[in-house]
Amino acid sequence: MKIGCMLESFAIDLKLAVARAAALGCTGIQAYAVDGELAPQNMNDAIIREWLDRVKSHGMVFSAICGDLSATPEAVGHGFENRDANPVLVEKSKRILDLAKKLECNVVTTHIGTVPVEENETKKIMREACRELALYADSIGSYFAVETGPEMAVVLRDFLDSLGAKGVRVNYDPANLVMVVADDPVAGVHTLRDYIVHTHAKDGIQVSANPLKWQELPLGQGGVKWDEYLKALHAVGFDGYLTIERECGDTPEADIKMAANFLRERLTALAL
Repeated sequence: MKIGCMLESFAIDLKLAVARAAALGCTGIQAYAVDGELAPQNMNDAIIREWLDRVKSHGMVFSAICGDLSATPEAVGHGFENRDANPVLVEKSKRILDLAKKLECNVVTTHIGTVPVEENETKKIMREACRELALYADSIGSYFAVETGPEMAVVLRDFLDSLGAKGVRVNYDPANLVMVVADDPVAGVHTLRDYIVHTHAKDGIQVSANPLKWQELPLGQGGVKWDEYLKALHAVGFDGYLTIERECGDTPEADIKMAANFLRERLTALAL
């Protein structure tokens, strides 16, 4: 397994963040391409070459591109749950998949909304959109990776099984499972073993279930049992990126450094 980090977690200029990530020993980076500097509409061939040269010159690759549209005006808070909004969201997602491919990256991570447990109209709408994206990702040799957390791992697996294509996979975030649905992230690895193509390294606890409140914490200080979790990833054959994501805190770079050191220590101790 390899260690990466989310550029936006540094909370500084993205170009500077590339150098900072490399200085911490990360070999992969993830960045948002929903809007801003790396959005498809702001990237031409020359800019794409500049970004590839910048990342490669630091000995790194793009581990994933973030294409989460759930906070955009069309989908705020709902992901792919709105049939009327989905045509626009699906096309935007395809363009982000295309951009990722040009950045020599075949994983785009996203949130699709909360998958209902029971079969209903919302689930049907989400399935239609995700099947279209799965087929498109398949056609270009890429993965549209749904982040874990809004629903139990078994619910997500059953939904992905129903798509009839393998282009939609999983960006596994163990902290989200702990914080949001109180699911076991170790057992979840085995449940989703056929779909995991990328992971986020994050930790936290659920403070209360009703009303739902959670707290993100530094790695090793939350509810993720890291040794068991890392061994589970190894057991199912995952050898991809553990991408550090820090969404709070006043000292992001120090937190990312601590997380990278923590992961290296645990991987070494477990001989993984």
